Amino acid sequence: MTLTVRPHRESLGLKTGQLYLDGQWTPAREGANWTHRHPATGEEIGEFAVAGAADVDDAVAAARRAFDSGTWSNSRASTRIAVLRRFADLLRAHDEELRSLQALDNSVPLSFSGSIYATSVGAAADVFDHHAGWVDKLGGQTLPPYQGGDHLAMTFREPIGVVAAILPWNAPFLLFAQKVAPALAAGCTVVLKPSEYATFTVLRMVELFAEAGLPAGVLNVVTGPGDPVGEALITHRDVDKVSFTGSRAVGRRIVEASAGTLKRVSLELGGKSPALVFADAPDVGVAAATVVGAVTMGLSGQACVANTRALVQRDVYDDFLTAAQGMAAAVTYGDPFDPSVISCPLINERQLARVLGYIERGKEEGARLVTGGERLEGELAAGNFVAPTIFADVPNTATIAREEIFGPVLAVVPFDDEEEAVALANDTEYGLGAAVFSADAQRAFRVSRRLRAGTIGINGFQIEPHLPFGGFKQSGLGREGGLSSIEAYTELKSVLMPLTGELM
Repeated sequence: MTLTVRPHRESLGLKTGQLYLDGQWTPAREGANWTHRHPATGEEIGEFAVAGAADVDDAVAAARRAFDSGTWSNSRASTRIAVLRRFADLLRAHDEELRSLQALDNSVPLSFSGSIYATSVGAAADVFDHHAGWVDKLGGQTLPPYQGGDHLAMTFREPIGVVAAILPWNAPFLLFAQKVAPALAAGCTVVLKPSEYATFTVLRMVELFAEAGLPAGVLNVVTGPGDPVGEALITHRDVDKVSFTGSRAVGRRIVEASAGTLKRVSLELGGKSPALVFADAPDVGVAAATVVGAVTMGLSGQACVANTRALVQRDVYDDFLTAAQGMAAAVTYGDPFDPSVISCPLINERQLARVLGYIERGKEEGARLVTGGERLEGELAAGNFVAPTIFADVPNTATIAREEIFGPVLAVVPFDDEEEAVALANDTEYGLGAAVFSADAQRAFRVSRRLRAGTIGINGFQIEPHLPFGGFKQSGLGREGGLSSIEAYTELKSVLMPLTGELM
């Protein structure tokens, strides 16, 4: 039986072939298109426009006009709140449609996007609700005169201007929200570039924003691959801030490109997140299922914060591996619209070859392959499927323990005591997330404070809209979520005002 998603493509009526500029859908000037192939079937799903430099100019100019006019940036707080909350309500109302579009984009199963918060439409709606609540509370300070005298010293937060928001393909709902919600709540205007591997979902969300009453020019969308679209956007002189989630290589390029105009930059650049499993974990089997599930279910390990290193105390090492194998064996693949399917393929053939290359490297460097390691064949042969893969006895110096693989590959590293566990966990260039499994509350808290990572889960892991998310070290710059996120889309202005006719 040949796997196909074409019937779903026909029933959804994809928005294709156009950019969204200044409130209008329009073709790219040069007429170039990108053909999207479904990662589970290899089928051509649809085409969308590839923006050129002139299209990016048009998008940025529309965003600049909208910002300078004050239609959004100087609008009443109640106006911005109402639009953001209407959009959140529309997201919830179109939940099934949006999740189906995502399944056509990146093949994340409906079973996963409907049950796991971080990949759900509901999470995106909550992010917009949360930031809508900050619109009328984003204030400055009134300070007493430091040198005495009769004057006021005040600070104000003002929107930073035109924002270039560049999304990855793996979590279009949440990452659309994490970038667009705080930018719009702060009063900025946005030029959005979705990944070429998750465009249809974003285009529909943009249609819903227009329905919610967002003024023309406040949100513009340019589609296509990083070259040429992303490059034209990050180097544009009239962009005030770039917010990007993706690879370190692109992140470094954005930092270089920002130097000429001193653009503000927020970057989330991935991780090699450890899970520290102590012998006194409440349930070693649950810990193993949690870690393996994050690496194999849903996104098939293509998640920046997944715990792809399991540091396991030797006393429970064998128990952990046994439970981990059982969890890996339970993962199912196939049609993302099938409720029995719980994981997806790798996003494209290039990533498939990359992950298989890392698996071979793991074998060559002496790690013990416990399960998996091969491409799935049979009726899945046309897709980019790799079996859940677990390596044991992995030195922390091994390539598969140090580099972000972005696939269903778990490296299990043994440790003896707490000091060694912390040292191994921190011995990485990354610092995005971590998890600690221990029934000893003091130990769990003590270890969490010592880990050099941006988000730590104790006996589990969860994304929350009101908590900052981001990384230490080479995992990025800045935070998304919570008050720190919306403040990152503002400039801080100081104003001094005399209360008499005398000079200060």
